[in-house]
Amino acid sequence: MKETNPRRSVLKKMAGTGLAGLLVPSISNRLAAAESSLPEGLKGNVNHSVCRWCYNDIAFEDLCKAAVEIGLKSIELAGPEEWPILSKYGLDCAMPWGAGLGIEKGWNNPELHEELIESYKKVIPKVAKAGYKQIICFSGNRNGLDDEMGIKNCAMGLKKVMPIAEKHGVTMCMELLNSKVDHKDYQADHTAWGVALCKEVGNDKMKLLYDIYHMQIMEGDVIATIKAHHTYISHYHTGGVPGRNEIDESQELYYPAIVKAILATGYSGYIGQEFIPKRPDKLASLQQGVEICDV
Repeated sequence: MKETNPRRSVLKKMAGTGLAGLLVPSISNRLAAAESSLPEGLKGNVNHSVCRWCYNDIAFEDLCKAAVEIGLKSIELAGPEEWPILSKYGLDCAMPWGAGLGIEKGWNNPELHEELIESYKKVIPKVAKAGYKQIICFSGNRNGLDDEMGIKNCAMGLKKVMPIAEKHGVTMCMELLNSKVDHKDYQADHTAWGVALCKEVGNDKMKLLYDIYHMQIMEGDVIATIKAHHTYISHYHTGGVPGRNEIDESQELYYPAIVKAILATGYSGYIGQEFIPKRPDKLASLQQGVEICDV
């Protein structure tokens, strides 16, 4: 089972959604509350999160209740209509969405810049008002565009969003995805490309979402890459390789070592579980993933 269809459909649904003003507790207060009520056995070194779309068949409020019981502090890739429910349960949204045109239509196409800029200018202040600190964005598909020009095109558009991102303290986070299995022709498919983009934009509010599953498929060498480029990374996603399923002994990555390497860089953000459970008890798989990463 692959992520492509469910995630893409939710993104398309979210693009252009109107956002209501939200009054929620600050992130620091939410984290403090979560730390004071950690489930027995969790060490507290990792801020655990989970991606909403992997559990779309579970009612959102039920997922929130389970998240609190498991020890998660965030449910991410959640839309604005779900933010008040997150607030009700004292949960953060480590990586909100609600702006843009989806995965395939991104910043590498100058013809889309005007629409993308207006979308993010509208959403970023509302993300900040909700108490969140990042928002996801995408390069878009290559469609014959070479990588160097893709970087230049993305940077040209993203630079126009940086002033409002700075003003509201929200980081634009470009997700790195594989173009080999799940997202054919996607341009931001290597860490080096993403780092070059961040350098070209030249602003601390431009970072990368390093998806471990995707980058293992494209380039491997996960721990060394994290050590070398962690200053450009503001968020991490998990997933079992091959298959994007549970992150246990059935797959080729050893997540305890990877998470230890992430923490060794001084990272204090969230690690988001983004695998698709194969087992019937999906929440048991989620809890197992949290425990595996709780180093």
